[in-house]
Amino acid sequence: MRSLCYIRCVRKLLGSTQAFQTLKGTNLHRSVNRLQHTKVMDEEKPWALISEVGEQGYLEEVTDVMKQHFHIVCHRDFSQNPQLYGDKIQAMFVWNAQPAAEPSLLTALPSLKVVANGGVGIDHLDVPYISSLGVKVTNTPGVVSDATADMAMALLLASARRVVEGHQAAVDPKTSHLPLCLMGFEVTGATLGIIGMGDIGYKIARRSKGFDMKILYHNRNRRSVEDERAVGASYRQNMDDLLKESDFVMLAVNLTPETTRLISHREMSLMKPTATLVNISRGLVVDQDALVKALQCGTIGAAALDVTHPEPLPRDHPLLTLPNVLITPHVGTNTYATTRRMVQTMVESAVAAVTGQPIPNEVKPT
Repeated sequence: MRSLCYIRCVRKLLGSTQAFQTLKGTNLHRSVNRLQHTKVMDEEKPWALISEVGEQGYLEEVTDVMKQHFHIVCHRDFSQNPQLYGDKIQAMFVWNAQPAAEPSLLTALPSLKVVANGGVGIDHLDVPYISSLGVKVTNTPGVVSDATADMAMALLLASARRVVEGHQAAVDPKTSHLPLCLMGFEVTGATLGIIGMGDIGYKIARRSKGFDMKILYHNRNRRSVEDERAVGASYRQNMDDLLKESDFVMLAVNLTPETTRLISHREMSLMKPTATLVNISRGLVVDQDALVKALQCGTIGAAALDVTHPEPLPRDHPLLTLPNVLITPHVGTNTYATTRRMVQTMVESAVAAVTGQPIPNEVKPT
């Protein structure tokens, strides 16, 4: 709108068509043409539905990536006037499972061509149903792996060395002496068992190698000999063997019907009483009632969790009061660089879907 006003003002100042013609080829003329072209291009942008911008949605700093290619409308504004936006929206960007891709919303978007999910996990999306509507689904593999692997190691180290308790003691106004009895567990040389050796699991193994850890892994498919040698990892076809041998058990699997409550009473009973369970996958991979009991009874030593079910946990949940539990609020990918790369990947996939090009990172129904 401002561009159009500028163009009109310039034409008014020039006074006549003849005067305007005399300026062809000048910088002013080229500037006006560029503004006109920009206005046309802006009007031709497709529309995209997002959750919101702010604390519960996208960082303001990354919305420019979406705005380069799409007009964006927040779910709240759409809900207030679905007739205005419904037919226009061709892409939906899902962030932290919002907007929820429910049938009531999807059927209100007749022009929708793609649901682009931020993150690898798509357990909150009914891919077969969405695909049945002729809508593509995409995710962001690869770009989240480094940040998530970093978080996995942060949880492992913070739990093993009791970093949170140390911080609390250090800042407590009642502290009058160093807590010499605040003892942790050695990480260097310990055995790490990784369940789920995909891209994230493998990057965790690479980081663990730097701590001279003995690395075991269990996966649906064994990695190549070259991959194993590169990180010094040993395959355990039977997950029970990994659980028995490991000082730290790291969960890095996708949530599927097969991995739901993968770790429950029986599995934790196989672990060492000093072992720590680290979960950076999904909360439902662990039977939380069984975890509470195992931690209370000393079946395992500790747990470090970036994910729970639900998120956040009810404020009276017993996991929140146990001294041998460290919980972070699902922040494995929460770095500025990774967040921006995730949004860029979502936008690239959505643009491809809207323009009929081959779609990178497409998730097809199974």
